Amino acid sequence: MARLIAKTPFGGLLPMEAGAVSVTEVDPGAVTFVQSLKGQAGTVSAALWQAVGAGLPGPGEALTGRGARLLWCGPGQALVLGARVAPEGAAVVDQSDGWAVARIAGGDARRVLGRLTPLDVRASVFGEGQTARTLLGHMTAQITPLGEEAFEVMVFRSMAGTLAHDFGRAMGHVAGRARIR
Repeated sequence: MARLIAKTPFGGLLPMEAGAVSVTEVDPGAVTFVQSLKGQAGTVSAALWQAVGAGLPGPGEALTGRGARLLWCGPGQALVLGARVAPEGAAVVDQSDGWAVARIAGGDARRVLGRLTPLDVRASVFGEGQTARTLLGHMTAQITPLGEEAFEVMVFRSMAGTLAHDFGRAMGHVAGRARIR
C-alpha cells in the first residue's frame, strides 16, 4: 500500500540564501479566488468589507483587512489570502492548495526580480500597497511588495520547483556581480 506524505509546495527547496538575498517559503493560509458576477461588484465589495474589513481591490492594489489580504488579479477579481470568504454575488473558488508562495528579501531582492520579470520593480514605481499579475521567467506570477526590500511571489504549485531554480540562478548571478564590483 502506498504511503502518502504531506509536503509543502517547495518540498525542502527553500530556504535559500545568496549574497544579500534570501528566499523563504510562506504559508498564506486560506487562498480564495473571488470574481464578482456581472453587475455585482458593489455587492461583493460590501460583503468583503463586512467579512474582512476591505473591499474588492482596484487595478494593481493590494489591500489589508482584518486577518486577510486582498490582491487584485483582474477586473472584479481578487485573491483573498488568510481568510475563507464566500460573498454573495460572486463566483468563489478555494485555491488554498493550488499556490506556492515565497518571500524574497534583502538588499538585492529588486535586482534578482529585475532579472526574472519584465515588471519595473524599482521602489519609485512598485511599492507597498501594490500587486501585479505578470511573468516571472516563463511562469505567470503574482508579485506583491511587502516593504522596501521584500516581496511575496505566488506561482501555481506545479511551478514551485521552477521558481526555486530560477531564484537560485538569478541570486547567484546578482551575488557574483556584487563580488566583482
